[in-house]
Amino acid sequence: MSAAATKQFLSEHAALKYLFFGGKGGVGKTVMAGTAALWLAGQGKRILLASTNPVHSLSSLLDQDVFGRPTPVNGAPNLEAYEIDTKDTIEKSKVELTEKIQWFLKYADIKTKADQFVESATMNPAFEESAMFENMINLMFEDKYDAYVFDTAPTANARRLLGMSSVYGMWVNKMVQSREEAKSLRELLSYSKEKEKDPLMEYLLGFRARMERAKGLLTSADKTAFFFITLPEALPIAVIKRFINWFHDFGIPVGGVIVNLVIDKSGVKKDAPSFVHNRIAMQDTYMEEIRRSFPDVRAVIPLFDKEVRGLAMLKRTAEYLFA
Repeated sequence: MSAAATKQFLSEHAALKYLFFGGKGGVGKTVMAGTAALWLAGQGKRILLASTNPVHSLSSLLDQDVFGRPTPVNGAPNLEAYEIDTKDTIEKSKVELTEKIQWFLKYADIKTKADQFVESATMNPAFEESAMFENMINLMFEDKYDAYVFDTAPTANARRLLGMSSVYGMWVNKMVQSREEAKSLRELLSYSKEKEKDPLMEYLLGFRARMERAKGLLTSADKTAFFFITLPEALPIAVIKRFINWFHDFGIPVGGVIVNLVIDKSGVKKDAPSFVHNRIAMQDTYMEEIRRSFPDVRAVIPLFDKEVRGLAMLKRTAEYLFA
C-alpha cells in the first residue's frame, strides 16, 4: 500500500476528466475532493470543483462563498468551485413538465388540469436528485474545464445519482415503446391521412440520446473514476464494500480507496493515555481488513492536529494524497 499510488494512478490515466469522491457521511469526501482539485489546478489544469451533495460544505472548506455559480477560488489559480443550486433547475423542470402534461392531456382528451400532476411529481424527494443529476451532466456536457472534481453526497445518494443514466435509459426505452404503440393505434383509428406532430415523442428521443451520452461519459474508464473514502472503522468499510460492487455492476470505473484520519503511531509516546493506544490498536485491526479487502488503496491520510479547512491545510493534505 503506497501513498504515491494516487499520483501514479493519475499519470497512468492521463485522459481522466471526471473525478468523483464519495463514501459514508463524515469520512472526508469534501476534503479529499478539494485536495485533489487544488493539486490538479497546481499542475496547470483548469479545474472545476463541484458539490452534488444537497448539504454543501465547500464554502466552509474554502472559507469563501461558492454557492450558486462557479467561483474562482481565492489564492488558487486555475481553480473554480461551485455548490450547485437545484432551485432554478427544479423551476425550469416544473415549466417543462407542465407543458408536456398539458399536451398529453389534450392528446388523450382528458379534462383535467396539469397542475395537480406537476405538484405530485415535484413533491417527490427524487425530483431534487433528478435536478442535481441534470446540473451535473450539464457541466460535463459544457466541457469548459480540463477536469471536473465532484464532491458527492453520501454513498447511497451518490449511487442513485450516478446510476440515473442507466435507470433513465431503461425508463425512456419503455416510454418510447409505449408511445409508438399509442401513436400507431391513434393513426389507425383516425380518418385523417395527415400525420400529427408528436412533441412528446421528440422529447423522449432527445432525452434518450442525452442519457446515452451521459452514460457513455460516466462509464468511460479513460475519462471517469470514482474514489471511495473510508476510515479505519467497521461501518465506513462495510459501506464501501457493498457499494464498490454496485458501481462495478453499473460500469462506473472505480479509481480506488483512500483511507482517512489514521493516527500516526510514530508521534505517540508510550505514556500516552490508554484511550489513544486503544484507538491505535483498533485502527491497526481495521487497516489489516482494508489491505485484505481493497487491492487499490491509493493513499493513507493521517489524523492532523487541526481541522482541514483553507488552502494551507488542503496543501498539507495533498502531501499525503499525492506524495
